[in-house]
Amino acid sequence: MSATFGGASDPLVGPALELRDVVRNFGATTAVNGISLSARRGEVFALLGPNGAGKTTTIEMCEGFIRPTSGDIRVLGLDPVTQPDEVRRRIGIMLQGGGSYSGIRVGEMLRLAAAYNDDPHDPEWLIDVLGLEGVRNTTWRRLSGGQQQRLSLALALIGRPELIFLDEPTAGMDAQSRLAVWELIDALRADGVTVILTTHLMDEAEALADHIVIMDKGEIVAQGTPAELTTNGETGARVTFATDSPLDTARAGREITRRCPGAAPIEAIRPLHYCLSTVATPALIAALTDAAAEQDVLVRRLDVDHRNLEEVFLDITGRNLRS
Repeated sequence: MSATFGGASDPLVGPALELRDVVRNFGATTAVNGISLSARRGEVFALLGPNGAGKTTTIEMCEGFIRPTSGDIRVLGLDPVTQPDEVRRRIGIMLQGGGSYSGIRVGEMLRLAAAYNDDPHDPEWLIDVLGLEGVRNTTWRRLSGGQQQRLSLALALIGRPELIFLDEPTAGMDAQSRLAVWELIDALRADGVTVILTTHLMDEAEALADHIVIMDKGEIVAQGTPAELTTNGETGARVTFATDSPLDTARAGREITRRCPGAAPIEAIRPLHYCLSTVATPALIAALTDAAAEQDVLVRRLDVDHRNLEEVFLDITGRNLRS
């Protein structure tokens, strides 16, 4: 990138975001129930959870749009309840599916947003970085979903924020746009900008985040680095693999246990994805791939002692649909 994203001049002291015992009630409903968390400056911090978990309420309290019922919030050392204008001058907010007037053109919207900031990024530079050159004269309502997302991201970045809230930043984007946004988030982190990310894409959180918090029913149910959340406590105690076509697990299991007595049965995690809860050894891996080869099935990926974040998320929050 030819320019830096951050605009911070203050010493980087203390956490970028800190919540202590925060509660938010809506009448008799408790949306957020006494959560405490902390995000370091210059890290990508992912807040995950099923619909209704309390993520949006938590983020809106941090942005100063909702007051907590109780507890304490600090954003860059400021209180968003008593100092909302100061907070918003130093943060960027990417709204999901919004953030612009329906009839305004892309270039006009970015120039207008730049005029509201003391030291904005060059709108032309953001148009180039986010691939909006071809739609600079297109109105918001005529943009595709992915183009609207990229413009929302540009609007969140234009004021050189020290901390940026990204709500589903790649929703509706094609593969190329998604990769470009991932690279941009990495550039933000390298420039010392704190990124608070909410996403339903588990691979996105696992690839980008330095720290992950999982919420459910208004409470924090798990947190840690991606490695901490996806690694089992017992090294080598689990083998997961993916295939190019369905595997007869019973037949493959018989071959594996013939060569490796005591091996656990093969469990189907989801279509074309399987698990063996057995200590990995060279003999076991050889038996597994040979058993698949006997069925003319190719093992396309194999991991030892590693669950992906989606599996962790579903194990923690459940696999049933939420109303």
